[in-house]
Amino acid sequence: MNGGKDEVVAAPAGPPQPLDWKFSQVFGERTAGEEVQEVDLISAIEFDKTGDHLATGDRGGRVVLFERTDTKDHGGSRKDLERMDYPVSKHPEFRYKTEFQSHEPEFDYLKSLEIEEKINKIRWCQTANGALFLLSTNDKTIKFWKVQEKKIKKISDMNLDPSKGVGNGSIASSSNSSIPRPCLANGGYPDKFCNSLSNDFSFPPGGIPSLRLPVVVTSHETSLVARCRRVYAHAHDYHINSISNNSDCETFISADDLRINLWNLEICNQSFNIVDVKPANMEDLTGNPLRKLDFHMHP
Repeated sequence: MNGGKDEVVAAPAGPPQPLDWKFSQVFGERTAGEEVQEVDLISAIEFDKTGDHLATGDRGGRVVLFERTDTKDHGGSRKDLERMDYPVSKHPEFRYKTEFQSHEPEFDYLKSLEIEEKINKIRWCQTANGALFLLSTNDKTIKFWKVQEKKIKKISDMNLDPSKGVGNGSIASSSNSSIPRPCLANGGYPDKFCNSLSNDFSFPPGGIPSLRLPVVVTSHETSLVARCRRVYAHAHDYHINSISNNSDCETFISADDLRINLWNLEICNQSFNIVDVKPANMEDLTGNPLRKLDFHMHP
């Protein structure tokens, strides 16, 4: 008691509770006795900044993408629900999205060096118009990928009259390609020309009555298409071990054991060397090489 007012003394904080790790999900579980191939070993893994997408790279040069599915169940992102003190008891769930071949094995003829296709690092870039962008690199080459859904369109109707047998393969190729074909408007032919070549062509007298055009084009299922937009190569003498994209969403850096280069995402034939720790005499090289990079420079 102090002046008629109660004083609340805070209880001493106890030791922090240990983190409770639980198994949630697995991809690529092998069967009993199955031998794992070296090309299937995962060599790089990266979440995007939202946590909704996961990318993995393997020694075979493949990049596999996964996406979260539990965000649709509770109607919002996990981060927003945590801010609203919404109880989130369900573990994040991911499903397979797509995969593509990012790198192929190469051979450097100038240095007589084999360049393996193993993915060393993956970095997510800023999304735009529903498309996913990411950087992937092996020992020598960095690639900028765009993954986007494409709708498959098919022709469902044509302006043809089936009763006249036009457009169903009734027009055969000419046995005498040297004979010129006099044409009329809208794809028709004169009756005299049709009668004289009735043995060579199998279309009805009077020529083709109408021009064949698609009337209705419908969109069917969608498919994910990965397209390589840029290739950044021939800038590192040593093996690339790290890449990191800038917060300005326009530049990124790449590093090998002795040098760091600055790139623009839209320019693939030029980079700027910003760090070089290579000594004049390699025998004088001491200390640890450049291994880990995080680039957060504000424009």
